[in-house]
Amino acid sequence: MRNSRIERDSMGELEVPAGALYGAQTQRAVNNFSVSGQPMPADFIRAVARIKAAAAEVNAALGLLDQKRAEAITVAAQSIINGEHKDQFPIDVFQTGSGTSTNMNVNEVIAHLASRGGIEVGPNDHVNMGQSSNDVIPTAIHLSAALAVQEQLLPALEHLCAAIDTKAAEVDGVVKTGRTHLMDAMPVRMSQELGGWSSQVTQAIARFKDGQVRLSRLAQGGTAVGTGINAHPEFADRIAKVLSKQTDLDLSPSDSFFASLASQDAAVELSGHLRSYACVVMKIANDLRWMNSGPLAGLGEIELEALQPGSSIMPGKVNPVIPESATQAAAQVIGLDSAVTVAGQSGNFQLNVMLPLIAHNLLTSIRLMTNISRLLADRAIATFTVREDTIQAPLSRNPILVTALNSAIGYNASAAIAKKAYQAGRPILDVAEEETELSRGELEVMLNPERLTFGGNGS
Repeated sequence: MRNSRIERDSMGELEVPAGALYGAQTQRAVNNFSVSGQPMPADFIRAVARIKAAAAEVNAALGLLDQKRAEAITVAAQSIINGEHKDQFPIDVFQTGSGTSTNMNVNEVIAHLASRGGIEVGPNDHVNMGQSSNDVIPTAIHLSAALAVQEQLLPALEHLCAAIDTKAAEVDGVVKTGRTHLMDAMPVRMSQELGGWSSQVTQAIARFKDGQVRLSRLAQGGTAVGTGINAHPEFADRIAKVLSKQTDLDLSPSDSFFASLASQDAAVELSGHLRSYACVVMKIANDLRWMNSGPLAGLGEIELEALQPGSSIMPGKVNPVIPESATQAAAQVIGLDSAVTVAGQSGNFQLNVMLPLIAHNLLTSIRLMTNISRLLADRAIATFTVREDTIQAPLSRNPILVTALNSAIGYNASAAIAKKAYQAGRPILDVAEEETELSRGELEVMLNPERLTFGGNGS
């Protein structure tokens, strides 16, 4: 039995696997692009399928496509949206820069599925009606990214923020040595430290929400070069409405199809927000690693949940694996953003020609930041315990506490007390009592670490 069949396209005949749902154009791309072994992201393929289903509905309503073909296309597209036939989209990310190969891959699979009921459905004439790869792929980038941000990323960030706030409330009474330049500084409450993290995540959420406005403007309707050739005048408005209903996103046609085909500014903006958030993740993860360092020779302020053995040779060693995973994910996102930035510059005249790379990197970054945010929340922040014994000892000997005496005895006198206390390894309180005319009672109030976390005069 043959394990292949003959398919035809405008360039001639080609063998494709017998069981493949795609045709000759997909097979040519598979043959041409053996580059990374990475196919286009599943979320992106589903977004293209959404566009095909919406286009069929719109074209039928406009009287351009008969109802039976439209329904067959819609059913076939919905099966892809539902996650079926994943193995039928094998084309490498590093393909033709317009993403034409992926657009035709989806067209061919839908046409094959839709034709099973005895209706002849063509990938170009019917599934791709009123469309071009040049507006489908930019639209799919915006649609897939906007959905991933709305359904995956934002809930994960909100979950992380809630976990931080819950832990901050638990540790509000813990006063610790603050650090600047990795050196001892004025005391802070651990809740204040975590509050800084929470604010960073909250600001990231606001940036992502703001960017959704520009992601919601679609290129669909511009067709080949932005003029809308072969698309009905009402197509752009109607397909935006249908896609909005499908997704619960507030989508609209771009105010300039020429800009939406030739540039990827909204995608570059989103990538930049992802890079910024990766910096937030890196900051939180590294703080956790430092605070957890030890358990004897490091800071040892907290103890992260023990998740796995930390060494193949040192028994009993446990490492901060979740923060380490987070720093690597953050570094990857920062690198992916650099590639998106370069790709965003590759709009030549009427088309950007690095669209598949942009789609892949955006969705990869969203997935990384979504997953690592939940891991940080659930397996690091929610579960760490505070080691108050190791926090209190250095806090009482912290020479920087003399800062509170500046207004009473002056900077130079305070500095002298700090140096003497540090050299002798004695508490600041004892040395200050010897070196100033202030009573011990006054000094105990002025040097109280918790009082100093409130700023001003500590009140």
